[in-house]
Amino acid sequence: MSKTPVDDFATAGDLVAALAARQVSALELADAAIARIERLDGPVNAVVVRDFDRAREAAKAADQALAKGERRPLLGLPMTVKEAHNVAGLPTTWGAATFKDWIAPADSIGVSRLKSAGAVILGKTNVPPFLSDWQSDNPIYGRTNNPWDLGRSPGGSSGGSAAALATGMVPLEFGSDIGGSIRIPSAFCGLFGHKPSHDLIPQRGHTPPGTDGDGIPLGVIGPMARCAADLDLALNVLAGPPPPEAVGYRLALPAARHARLGDYRVLMLTQHPAAPVDDEISAALDGLAARLEAAGARVSRQSPLLPDLAAAHVTYMSLLGPLMSPPDAMSAPDAPRVGAWFQATFAQAMVRRAWAALFEAFDVVIAPVLGVVAFPHDNSPNMQTRTLTVNGQLSPYFGQLAWPGMAVLANLPATAAPIGQTQAGLPIGAQIIGPYLEDRTTIGFAGLLEREFGGFKRPPGY
Repeated sequence: MSKTPVDDFATAGDLVAALAARQVSALELADAAIARIERLDGPVNAVVVRDFDRAREAAKAADQALAKGERRPLLGLPMTVKEAHNVAGLPTTWGAATFKDWIAPADSIGVSRLKSAGAVILGKTNVPPFLSDWQSDNPIYGRTNNPWDLGRSPGGSSGGSAAALATGMVPLEFGSDIGGSIRIPSAFCGLFGHKPSHDLIPQRGHTPPGTDGDGIPLGVIGPMARCAADLDLALNVLAGPPPPEAVGYRLALPAARHARLGDYRVLMLTQHPAAPVDDEISAALDGLAARLEAAGARVSRQSPLLPDLAAAHVTYMSLLGPLMSPPDAMSAPDAPRVGAWFQATFAQAMVRRAWAALFEAFDVVIAPVLGVVAFPHDNSPNMQTRTLTVNGQLSPYFGQLAWPGMAVLANLPATAAPIGQTQAGLPIGAQIIGPYLEDRTTIGFAGLLEREFGGFKRPPGY
């Protein structure tokens, strides 16, 4: 149908508009994406489960619907999803050899909503075992590499998702986050990613095989893209209560608090008592603060309303540890006791109240996603003894959970956005944290940053 080549880096919104205007067909888009995956993915290894035949059939069905005048939010748009999301008929392994032969009998709620909106699912993208690393390497599918530097991690656990987006293989992705797993890959690859408010998007169908299928505390699932507007497009499709709750509940997210950068009240954080930050990231955040002030925004560097970050991090880790432990670990002599768990949930409630009070005085909080940019691959098997280099000093690998954990513990929305590059040319990202259920504020603010200061850039060679 189209007479011009498809732009591999077009946004999802632009592609949906082109499909609706009949400027391109869904089959053409699917074939172009498939061809790009087959041409580029070898050294990157992002799209590890491929469902191209069914995708082409879905694209043909989308074209038939478009020809009849039907319009849906994602009708005919090709995309991939993180491997941990169930897609009927495809394996869901969570990167664990134990599950290598398990085939999902049905779509997750999120995937079902994407399909109902017209998305064409091309396949699934790579993850670390049990989604428990900031690298994306597992014994089934191997290692995913960062397209900005193949010797570095694309992040995890949605690392395959980020690599597929950054190389232009797909315009939209569906990840998950409990310890930065959407935001860190987005930052490492120069993308936008949204960790939603907790339970805004139902998690059913995003749990390891053999489990109930419902979500867990702290964990969320959400979109990743090359522009902020595409996050909002996907959120409109994915958000809302699951069927049992939908009987009595309806979603009504408020609009972004402001339409201009100059109207925002911003708290800028560059220090955390539990996690150091590389000087280049701090400098990028300082530069962003200066640009925001020049645009008229009120930027503060500290506030007595901020929760005790050190104490909150202890609470976060006390909840995260059991959630990320294998089931048999719960019977070990040193396993967390029920009383300790409840004490941690009480502390979490206090932290949530403190953040709510802070957001009466501020509209957003901007912080590092992680204290480092994309780091070299580390194959050492014991993750607890790994380190990251921050300003020439070795720092505990998982000590950096303090930065993404702030929003996770408080159930807050947080949008990752690119804000610059290191001297070596690696992307630098920031996370924009906002009030509970005000997801449109963090996404909208990210969109204003993108419009005023620039956003995604293609990795060299792509």
